[in-house]
Order: sequence, then C-alpha cells, then structure tokens
Amino acid sequence: MSWVHGETFIQSMYIVAFALFIYGLMGLTGPKTAVRGNLIAAVGMAVAIGATLLRPGLGNWWLILLGVAIGTAIGIPAARKVRMTAMPQMVALFNGVGGGAIALIAWVEFRHSNGFEHEPAYVSIASLFAALIGSVSFWGSNVAFGKLQEIIPGRPISVGRLQQPLNLLVLLLALACALTIILGGESELLMIGLLVASAVLGLLVVLPIGGADMPVVISLLNAATGLSAAAMGLALDNTALIVAGMIVGASGSILTNLMAKAMNRSIPAIVAGGFGGNGSAAKAHAGGDRPVRRASAADAAIQMAFAKQVIIVPGYGMAVAQAQHSVREMANLLEAKGVTVYYAIHPVAGRMPGHMNVLLAEADVPYEQLKEMDTINGEFARTDVSLVIGANDVTNPAARSDPNSPIYGMPILDVDQSRSVIVLKRSMSPGFAGVDNDLYYDPKTAMLFGDAKSSVAEITRELKAQ
Repeated sequence: MSWVHGETFIQSMYIVAFALFIYGLMGLTGPKTAVRGNLIAAVGMAVAIGATLLRPGLGNWWLILLGVAIGTAIGIPAARKVRMTAMPQMVALFNGVGGGAIALIAWVEFRHSNGFEHEPAYVSIASLFAALIGSVSFWGSNVAFGKLQEIIPGRPISVGRLQQPLNLLVLLLALACALTIILGGESELLMIGLLVASAVLGLLVVLPIGGADMPVVISLLNAATGLSAAAMGLALDNTALIVAGMIVGASGSILTNLMAKAMNRSIPAIVAGGFGGNGSAAKAHAGGDRPVRRASAADAAIQMAFAKQVIIVPGYGMAVAQAQHSVREMANLLEAKGVTVYYAIHPVAGRMPGHMNVLLAEADVPYEQLKEMDTINGEFARTDVSLVIGANDVTNPAARSDPNSPIYGMPILDVDQSRSVIVLKRSMSPGFAGVDNDLYYDPKTAMLFGDAKSSVAEITRELKAQ
C-alpha cells in the first residue's frame, strides 16, 4: 500500500478536490442548487484533507485527531443552531478563525526553520505576508463580529484626523519587522512584533468603519484570508492551500467589488472610514419631530386586497422577526385575490449578500418572484402598494436627494415612487447606517408599528376575513 503515500496519488487526490471545489462553487449561483453545491464543495475539502494527511512524514496523530474533534464539536453545533439573522456574525467569526490559523502556522514555520534560515527567499516572503494578512483578518473579523452582534457600537470609532497616519505607522512597523526577518533577523521577538503590529492594524482599520459597511468589510476580509492561505500554501508547498486560497481570494474580491458597486462606494473609501463618519449620528434623530401617518393591519389589508400589483420589500426587520413564512402566507392570499406580487431584493439588504434570498427561499417563495434592484426599480411607478418590512437604508430617498447624507449616492429601491407605501417597523429608530429615513415622512407612507411577524399575521387574518 506504499502507493497510497506516493506523490502521484496525493496530487491526483488534490486535483479531484479542486474539481469538486469549482463544481460546488458553480452550484452556489442559485438557491435551487446552493445546498447541493455546498455539499459537493464539502466533499472536496474532505478529499483535500485526506490527501494532506497521507503526506509522508506527518506526525502527532493524536494531536491532529484532538484538533479535528474539538473543531467538529464546536463547528457543527454552531452552524446548526445559528439563526439566519446571526449568519453574518458567524461568517465573520469563522473567517477570522481561518486568518488566525494561517498567522499561527506562519509563526510555527518561523520557529521550526530558525527564522527561515536556509529557506529560499520566496518561502520567507510568502510566510510573512501570510502572517501579516492573516493576523489583520483575524482581528478585523472579530471587530466586525462585535459590531454585528452589537457587542461593540456600530458607529465609527476612530481618533479623528490621526487615524490614517496611525494606521500607516503601524503598517510600517509590521513591514519593518518583516523586512528585518527577510534580511536575516532570527529573533522571535521580530515575529511576535509583526503579529502584534498586524493585530493592532486589523483593529485600527475596522473600528472606524460604520456598521452599514460591515457586509463589505466581511467580504473583503474573507478575500484577504484566502490570499493569506494561498501564500502559506506556497511557502509550505501545499497545492491544496494554494488553490483553495486563490479560489476564496478571487471569489471574495469579486463579491466585494460587486457589493461596493451596489452601494456606490469605493473600497478605499470604505476602508478609510465607512458610513456614518461625517455626522450621521447627529442626523439620526433629525426627523424626530416630523409627523408620520399611522396605519392599522385592517388598513393595510384593504389597500393590498384591492391593488393590482404589490411589491414586498424585505429587510433586516423581517429577518429578525423570522417573518418570512408569514409573508409567504400573506402573499398567497393576495395572489388568490388576483394581485400580482413581487419581492424587491436590494444587494445589501440585511447584513450579508443574499440574506433575503435565503430567507425567502426557506419559505418556498418562487424564485421567479424575487426581483433584483435593477429589474424591479422600473416597476415601482406602476405599483399600487409597496410593503416595506424593516428595510431602512436601502429605501431611503436621501440617498438620491441629500448630498450631505452619509448614504448619498448609494443605489436604493425606488419605493417612494409607488402610489402607496406601508412600512412595518418596531419604532422610528434609524437603520444600521444611523440615518433617518425620509420615506417615513412622505404623505403617501403609512407606518404600522410592531413586530414584523405579528403585523404580517394580523394583515393575513384581515385578508382572510374579507
């Protein structure tokens, strides 16, 4: 059975794993194939791990098994029990763990090679790059997790004008440690200094970014983790790490770019400060004295029952209330009355890309009724009623009309062009960007306050009674 440990067999297993990675990734392009694609990619990862364990010279089997057992005991319950509303936090946390693992591997390699002594230059450069980026990703992802979990305030936390010079200073310190190691420095304090400086940099970069930009930040950090894994794979001569890291890095970069475009933001602008950095907090309650029109569940049911077309605009409020099944039941009743129902999906609604798509797919909403922003915006002017369920920033007309707004220029759903708007919301509190929504004060907008699931259930009861 010596052939099992042969290089040809191991490399063949890696090739099979890469094919499964790519095929699985293709399945993630749509809700109908996403589960299958995820399972295929997971099988690919199992094959890649198996191939790595077959490499000659691998020892400490009990330590490896212990690590697998601990990871399984933590990972499976966490993934099964997490609510969809907390999925972005879990993604941030798991991504951070990946970056932290890469940074620790780089540290171990530094120790085992006596400061990369007698190693080719590319090994030390790749390892140090992986250590720097992995550490930044770990600590930055933890800040993102804290902001999304509301352990840390979602508002930007910075030192004002000194923020960017301070970031540059810490980056130069990390690079100085890395350069000293490349030039022959063998002191472990240099590696520790690199990791500490990178950790501080990760904190300093993400803390000043406002909560509304966290989905983009998570995607960016995910891409960074992938690149650090690829660099570490190059240093370790591990093909699986190189290919998997490049796939994660490339897909994360593409997603980051798409999300930034959807928000009409540049990635450098996000990293430099994020939403809310220029007085958004002061404006958050600017509309507190403006009157709003209230509606009851009966009012909402009557309006929608006699409408020709209704557009449902889901947001984080629907996710928090877990109202997707109630929304689907309500839509079924409207369709039975001859009303055309669509769902308007903003690219960054919720707290991660595809958040609303996943929730509505879980409630068996037909995929054909889910309309992306570019497709649905032309329909609002022909829509009798738009029902907004907890979507704040992505429906705010200030993004088009107020140059002083922190979200100015962000593409939004043109809900205000509907003939009538009903907003389901717990209170008048602002959205995640911390800015007041001018839509709520539009004369044709009516507010139905309360838990989204309860409000939708009340509307459904009224529709059944008609």
